[in-house]
Amino acid sequence: MIQRINPGARMSEAVVYNGIAWLAGQVGEGATVAEQTADCLAQVDRILAEAGSSKENILQTIIWLSDMADFAEMNAVWDKWVPAGHTPARATGEAKLAAPKYKVEIIVTAAVPAK
Repeated sequence: MIQRINPGARMSEAVVYNGIAWLAGQVGEGATVAEQTADCLAQVDRILAEAGSSKENILQTIIWLSDMADFAEMNAVWDKWVPAGHTPARATGEAKLAAPKYKVEIIVTAAVPAK
């Protein structure tokens, strides 16, 4: 059975199927890349919990930055958040995001452990 978390007219926050959760890209609020990254990761934590998973179960993360010059600032927040020994496969690239105010977008795929 497919589970859709907080479905909307355009997209769901996440879709869970066959033990895998695919999260929609998360953008955050804040003036800096660090603030936006922290907000994105808090949203990821919330959505993963709702899906029955956690950051220890992340399989892959794709991170888009509006400017690769912000790579180190984003990584400083990421490195404090990601659990040691549970780092996912990850890619980071530069892209024009949905609105000029956004500096980072984080996309996560995670395993959902059997209950």
